[in-house]
Parts: sequence; C-alpha cells; structure tokens
Amino acid sequence: MGKYLDTINSPADVKKLGVEQLVELAQEIRETLIHSLANTGGHLGPNLGVVEATLAFHKVFDSPKDRLLMDVTHQCYVHKMLTGRRQRLGTIRQTDGLCGFMLRSESPHDAFGAGHAGTALSAALGMAAARDRAGTDEHVVALVGDAALTCGVTYEAMNNIRHTTKRLIVILNDNEWSIDKNVGAIAQHLNRIVTNPTYNRLHKDFNSFLKKVPFGNQLLTLERRAEEAAKSMLFPSVVFEELGLRYLGPIDGHDMKALIANLEFCKWSEEPILLHIRTTKGKGAPFALDDPEKFHGCSPYDPATGDTKPGKPGTPPAWQEAFGNIMLKFCQTHSKLVGITGAMPSGTGLNKLRDTMPDRYFDVGIAEEHAVIFAAGMAAMGFRPVVAIYSTFLQRAYDMIIHDVALQGMPVIFCMDRAGLSAGDGATHHGLFDIAYGRSVPHAVLMQPKDEDEFQDMFATALTLDKPAFIRYPRGTAPGVAMKEHPQILQVGKAEVLQHGHDVAIFSYGTMLPMAREAARQLAEQGLSVAIINARFAKPLDAECVAKYARQCKALLTFEDHNVLGGFGSAVIECLADLRIPTPIARVGWPDQFIEWASSNDVLRERHGVTAKNGVEKVLALLKERPSDLRFEVVAAAK
Repeated sequence: MGKYLDTINSPADVKKLGVEQLVELAQEIRETLIHSLANTGGHLGPNLGVVEATLAFHKVFDSPKDRLLMDVTHQCYVHKMLTGRRQRLGTIRQTDGLCGFMLRSESPHDAFGAGHAGTALSAALGMAAARDRAGTDEHVVALVGDAALTCGVTYEAMNNIRHTTKRLIVILNDNEWSIDKNVGAIAQHLNRIVTNPTYNRLHKDFNSFLKKVPFGNQLLTLERRAEEAAKSMLFPSVVFEELGLRYLGPIDGHDMKALIANLEFCKWSEEPILLHIRTTKGKGAPFALDDPEKFHGCSPYDPATGDTKPGKPGTPPAWQEAFGNIMLKFCQTHSKLVGITGAMPSGTGLNKLRDTMPDRYFDVGIAEEHAVIFAAGMAAMGFRPVVAIYSTFLQRAYDMIIHDVALQGMPVIFCMDRAGLSAGDGATHHGLFDIAYGRSVPHAVLMQPKDEDEFQDMFATALTLDKPAFIRYPRGTAPGVAMKEHPQILQVGKAEVLQHGHDVAIFSYGTMLPMAREAARQLAEQGLSVAIINARFAKPLDAECVAKYARQCKALLTFEDHNVLGGFGSAVIECLADLRIPTPIARVGWPDQFIEWASSNDVLRERHGVTAKNGVEKVLALLKERPSDLRFEVVAAAK
C-alpha cells in the first residue's frame, strides 16, 4: 500500500490530510489499483481517471450523510478504498468479494447502485427533491462522465432540475471516452464555435492579416490560445445554464487544490451547479493511456507492461469476433446492410465493419432507445439494419422494439451479445431476460445458435425475413466451429434433432448444448434412452417436435442460459398446455432472482444449479413420481 493509504479506513481519515499529502495519496492509490487489478481484472482506466476527484469529494463532503452518485459506477473502486473497503480491493469482482459497482447493500457509503449509463442525474435529482421535502440539509453530488451526455435520460433529468430543486451538485468528468471514443454533437461541443460560418470567415481573414504583419506568427499563436479559451468558456456555459445548471470550469480534474476549492464553492451554492473537470482516462499507467478502450474493463494483465495474461493455448475466438466476421462478410454482398451500435464497437465486434467499411457503420453513443428507432427509420427506407447491443442494455429500448419496429413490421435484426452471464460484472450485466421480453413481441423471431456456423445460418435466415429477428449469444469464447463458405437458410421455427430417444427428450437452447449432452450421457448410464434436440428457435417454437417427443417420452428436460420465468422452458410448458399433453417437464435455467457476481460463470452455475447434474436429478425425480408406462398413458390422453 503506502504511508498514507495504510491510514485510510474511512472518509474521516481523508479529511485529516493536507493538499500535498492528498497528492501523494493519489499516487499510492494509482499504484495499488494497477497492481491489484492485474490479478483480478476490472475497470482500470476509469478508476485511474477519477482518483483526485474522488479524494476531493471525501475531503469536502461528509459521506454517507452527503450522497455521492456515480454514473454507471464502474469508477467506484477509489471510493470503496476510501470508505473502509481498501483491504478487500483484491477481492473485487471475485466470488463473494467486493462488487465492481456501487451496491447499496454493501455499504451505506454506496448511495445508489448502477451498471448502466445515464442514471446518476435522475437519481440525484430524486434524492435532492426528497431532501427538500423532508427539510434535511445533506448535499447530493452526481459524478457523471461526458459519455452520459449521450443518454437521453440525462437530458430528461436536466430538463427538470430548475423547477425541482435549488441545491444539486453535478461534476462532469470529461475524458472524451466511454468505452470507445465518444461520438456525436455532445462530444464535439467544444468545437462548435469554430464551425460557425461567420466565425470561420473572420478567423480566416484575421489569420491572413496576421501573416502579413511584423510579429504575426507570435500573434497567431496568441490568437489560437484565445480561440481555445473561447471554446472552453463560452459555449459550455450556454448549454448547461440554459438547462438550469450554473456552469463552472473547465478545470484540471487532477489538480487537487483546484478541485477542493471549486467543490467548496459548489458546497455553498444556492442554485444547481455543474463543475466541468477534464481528466485523463488511465492516468498513471502508460499502457492504459496507450489503449484506453482495452483498459476500460480488462482481464488480468502484467502490471509492468499491460500485456493480457495468456489464456489456454488454442482458445477459440470470442462470440463477438464471430459476429464481426459474419457482419463484414454479408456486408460485402448485401449493399443495404448496415451495422448500428451504442458506443460498443469492439465489445460487439462491429469494429471490424467500422475499420473496413465505415460507410456501413453507425455508432450512436450510449443511446439504445435512439439506436432502435434510428434502425427502424433506416428499415423504412429499404435498408437492412443490424442493431448490435448487449442483451442487458437492449432492455432500455423495449418500448421502441414494440412500438417502432415490430408494430410497423420493420425487418431489423437484433444481435444481442452477453446473452447469459457476465460473471465479473454481476446482476446489472447478466443478459438473463431477453427471451422473456422478446417472446412477448408479436411476430418476432427469436434464435440462438449452438456454434459459429449455425450463427452464420441464422444471420442469413434473418436477412430473408420481413419482420424483426433476435439472435442471442453469450460472452466468452465460441466453440471454434469453422463457418462454411455458403450459409444455409434455416426453416423458421424448425428444431434440429441431434439424437433420437424414447424415454427422455432434452431440448437445448443455444450454447447450452454441451451441458445437455452431458446430461444425456448421465441419463444413458441410468439405462434411459435419451433424445437430444437443438431447439434453435424460442419463437416460433417447433411445436410439432415438442409434441412428438412429449408423446413418446416419459419426461422432457430443457436447458437455457436465461431466467426460467418466461424463458425457453416456459415456452415449452405453454406449448404442452395448449396441446393438452401432460408429460412432465424439468427446466434448468437461472432462478427468479438477480444473480450476483463471481470469478467465473462456472462458480455461479454450480451455486444456482445450472448444471447437467441438476437436470439429471430433476428428471430422475420426475420419473420416480410417474408410473413406468407413462408414455402409453400420455399417448392415450393425447388421442
């Protein structure tokens, strides 16, 4: 640790230190973060960027009475270190360790949890309004990144500030990055003045004049400095003050003295106020500065070089890489195909399209709702948009999926990465609800491939449809199956029977197939004849296949990487009920609760029973409850 960090057990210890001591403490915190996260992985870059800002907050304000809210909250590691949790930093994102995000149940200092962008300002305004009505005097401080300004909900909150409260502090952490480089008008707002035609004409004339007079080059340098000052001082204040926030800044977000002085001023302000700070994402780690995208959220690495620690030799590429290759391949033959992402080009694999065919690529920033309606608009003009968004983030655009895409029959393809677990991140990032919300969308087609080659077939199939299609796939490595040169168009709603059987039929959805095969092996050891079906489609479900095996088998078993309520297994149960087939069914999926974080998916699967063993036990229990000639009774009942 270090001579100062070792003494920090609560925010009260931060208050005892002077500015110079806090500067040294900031360096100790950076060194600790770099070496600790080398073992666990985590959000290195964002936390290195907010060290001084977090220290300044705890120097000026009184947590937990005063509330600190962070947008996304993945930059909360420093805050956790200063609020009694520094000795547990090495457990962050690990099984039964610290959560990688703010978590209200973990500490009273975590005022509000979040794993998605754009939440901090609305929540802070709600807290301020509650405080005002309760007549208490605590401060509410929202630390938001400039990427949050691409979220519509942030502006919805800003629109309500002026008539909701007179006391709210917003710190705008401007580092020009979310995960990828920020895009859009907000990211470019400091350059807006120089795009003004009148300004440009005067600017050009003035430059020409300066080049003709003595000492013109020196004056030109001064003019450029004045131009930058104008951009910093004039334009931002107009934007934020029109929205009801007094504007301060921008200031250096790594200048401890300036931060403390400005926050002290904000503390006594009698009007909502925004402090604009400029920070450097990854400050203190040269390798994180060189590759801010990689070290936004990284795997374990060498703390000296930043090199990712090697995985197992021969590990297949990740699912998003498979998607990126598929997208690029189809764009080369489909002139109307375009890719849309919400600030996640590398996370989704669309960086391949961006780098190779940039005219087919759209990054709308962290604005999932806009991305979906934008796609609907392109589809209305005859294009075939592919919206690549993580399953958990697409939840934000549910109304747009129904109202703007499905209701109007727009053929938008949704490719949902991270469908399933994201173990280190936890509940905010697990994609465990998309089958349920997708199944409720009329006419939608829901698919999940078992491997990369089937992924390509599903993508080709989606391109033939005149309706929305959803293809889900998990985080992590794909099976490593080579894709054939020419994809096959699948029959929509038709499952793939991989193995026949007459005692138990196992329906696997997507990447749960290895688990289903293992369950089949264990059941076969019990002397049972087991069918294995790769469902392929959750909607429309292959009712004919379900009915066939339900009528000839004693029990059914489903596997899915999804919440059991409303998921694939639920679809099978509904199908049996509609057909009045009473064959018992066991389901393996995630329980009706928010799943925590852990060091690996396997840990969580064992803990929650998402295993082949649990499936086998459930089936054997069903068989013990039913007579041995059940299948004949079922057939008779069906007739």
